Amino acid sequence: MTNREIVSLPLRLEVLRPEGPGPFPAALLLHGCGGLQPMLLRYAQGLQAAGVMAVIIDSFTHRGIGRTAAQLTVCTGLRLRGQERVADLTETLDWLAGREDVDPARITAAGWSHGAWTIMDALALGSANPDGVARLQPLSAVMLVYPYCGPPALTPRRGWGGLSPPVTAVVCGRDSVVGSRAPLRTLRKLQADGVTVDLHLYEDATHAFDDDAASDPRTRYRADLAARTATLLVETAVRTIPKDRCPSTPPPAGPRAPG
Repeated sequence: MTNREIVSLPLRLEVLRPEGPGPFPAALLLHGCGGLQPMLLRYAQGLQAAGVMAVIIDSFTHRGIGRTAAQLTVCTGLRLRGQERVADLTETLDWLAGREDVDPARITAAGWSHGAWTIMDALALGSANPDGVARLQPLSAVMLVYPYCGPPALTPRRGWGGLSPPVTAVVCGRDSVVGSRAPLRTLRKLQADGVTVDLHLYEDATHAFDDDAASDPRTRYRADLAARTATLLVETAVRTIPKDRCPSTPPPAGPRAPG
């Protein structure tokens, strides 16, 4: 196996594997509503260099959704809501379960905007049935970057029930796409439900601050915050530990300035 490969389930995955025999921590990366962007590959390469297997989940190719169609239909809410991508996440987790080079106790799911919505809907839906709990139980951490939490997202209303992987969240104070109020309100709900939330509030950042190829005029690229977020992603993926080894009383979480 090479250190970079394409897997078709038929869901398309791009896998970046570190050097060595493993087993490695793994991070599943879910793109936003516009589809795959170069910045996601950069995040994956950073994870690979840190000894984490990075798996980029392409939710559009097998559905025949191109870049223009994504912007016109997915980003406007006409097509493919978060819960419709949940199977992409669970199928990838099932695929990982068969790999000896993956540490099953250290699997992170990270999503950007629509991808974060997908992860949150997966946990909201999965908690309602035994099969969903079993398939999502391998997640030992999630990272949510400028998550969409407006209607019809499920987490603001349902929470995650018995599923409670620790969360690293990045919320942007100048986000005019998904806003900051709904994500902050949703994260506070998760905290009240007992989920550990490590919140990083980037007060002066816009939506897609880490995407230097973004075409939306409401966004502004910030290389410094992109680098900070890449570090957060690696830290989240590397430090994940099984839930039964987590401290029983986690430290309180609160907003952090970008530093």
